[in-house]
Amino acid sequence: MAIDVGRAGVWVGARNWPDDTAEVADAFAELETLGYGAAWLGRAEADLVRPEQILAATTTLIAATGIVNVWTEPADEVAAAFHRVDGAYPDRLLLGIGAGHAKFVEQRGQQYQRPYSKVVEYLDQLDAAGIPATKRAVAALGPRTIRLAGERSLGAHPYLVTPDHTRLARDVLGDGPLLAPEQKVVLSTDEDEVLRIAGRVVAYYLGLPNYVNNLRRLGFTDDDLSGSGSRRLVEGLVAWGDPETIAARIAQHHVAGADHVCVQVLTGRPGLPRAEWRALAPALMG
Repeated sequence: MAIDVGRAGVWVGARNWPDDTAEVADAFAELETLGYGAAWLGRAEADLVRPEQILAATTTLIAATGIVNVWTEPADEVAAAFHRVDGAYPDRLLLGIGAGHAKFVEQRGQQYQRPYSKVVEYLDQLDAAGIPATKRAVAALGPRTIRLAGERSLGAHPYLVTPDHTRLARDVLGDGPLLAPEQKVVLSTDEDEVLRIAGRVVAYYLGLPNYVNNLRRLGFTDDDLSGSGSRRLVEGLVAWGDPETIAARIAQHHVAGADHVCVQVLTGRPGLPRAEWRALAPALMG
């Protein structure tokens, strides 16, 4: 049975993850009833405990990792955890892997060299451990890694991208492989509030060369990428407004070739954005 993530899901960063397991269970049970197809979890650990919590609380929702880092999470440990969780909840765990960023890898005392080759090696290890290609995805921005994602996994999960990138990625993938880009959103029509919340987040990613290089490929200039980022950059990467306006940006990704869009709601506050998930659901699922 193929994993079906549906047309829209949510993306949740590790910093927003509640310590209260009962809150996690209640939140994702509600997310499922709202019609979302998948929950993507940023910076997943090798034990896959957080996706397992989601699956235990739901019956159809897909839990996807976005991502398991190929440098910091040993493939044998990840494989063992995958088989445990997939065995308990068949065809509902999508193992997203990726190379991450040199800054964080080197903080863990490892060298960040030849990331493409490292991803290939990790996929080889997952093959040897019996994890089917159809139950994993690859975080990918550049054409070479996008192509690899289509050849060695269910498909590609690009992060911090625009609908233009989605169009380019679909051209590389061709028909068939999953294309599941992430899209940041702020559910507000207050321009000052939006720029305060979104600007801080976009500025953070400008310190990570992988993203900056990809944004240059998309046509953003030195002026856009300097300092904390231009307004043009923020508006290009973050959809904002009422639910219908945000749904229109999500639709642009679908028109450009996305099968599924991972919606990351930015609020500027800790915790899961449950009120925003509720408010967006009718527009996204309509």
